[in-house]
Amino acid sequence: MKKFIIPAIALFVMSADVCLGQSLQQRAAAAKAAANSALNGNSKSGAKTPLSNDEVVKGLRDALTVGTNNSTAFASKVDGFYKTPKLFIPFPPKAADVKNKLDEIGMKPQTDQFVMTLNRAAEEAAKNAAPVFLDAIKGMSIGDGFTILKGADNAATQYLQNKTTAELTQKFTPIVQAAINKVEVTKYWNPLITTYNKLPFVEKQNPDLTAYVTERAMAGLFLLIAEEELKIRKDPVAQVTDILKKVFGSITGK
Repeated sequence: MKKFIIPAIALFVMSADVCLGQSLQQRAAAAKAAANSALNGNSKSGAKTPLSNDEVVKGLRDALTVGTNNSTAFASKVDGFYKTPKLFIPFPPKAADVKNKLDEIGMKPQTDQFVMTLNRAAEEAAKNAAPVFLDAIKGMSIGDGFTILKGADNAATQYLQNKTTAELTQKFTPIVQAAINKVEVTKYWNPLITTYNKLPFVEKQNPDLTAYVTERAMAGLFLLIAEEELKIRKDPVAQVTDILKKVFGSITGK
């Protein structure tokens, strides 16, 4: 009789261990699922609460707003354009002959000074750029936010640029013109172009400096905004609002 009792007891203990092991595994799995549910924005009951398109659109607007504020703050500092290679505004390429000829006759210090004032104008204009960009962001129509959210790392910036460039150019141009006047760009430009146009055998030139600085300043700001968007997409620390955490937290580390 004992021969049968001992194996039975052993079998019971093994079965209990298996059940206990399964129970622990199930509890661990349930805890992990609950943690993942919380991270993914699900409710305490475990029910799914997926992102709505409205939430995604709000998150995209927040990302562009944060990016714009940070970008204009950086670009508007002294040397924000002038000593940042990716933003630096060179002598107008369409007037390259002007610079070359004037440098040859000993006016390089003057052409260098002029280039510095172009960058100072962009920096000055950037001080007043944020409201113009933010108005464009608020007024920008976004239909399918998920397409932008799941797009390239600069998808929101590209969307903003494509949808608002014409409007931004129109509104930003007078700001640039005021900045050009404030830093006295023409004070350094007029002697250069006057001297050049008096040289023999040259084609007279006088590029539109306002249009040139406007174009380059906007391009620089969009570049910075795209970099800020990348940070928000990739770095949880850059997700500084609740909606940014909810929207971009869902793709962080993808």
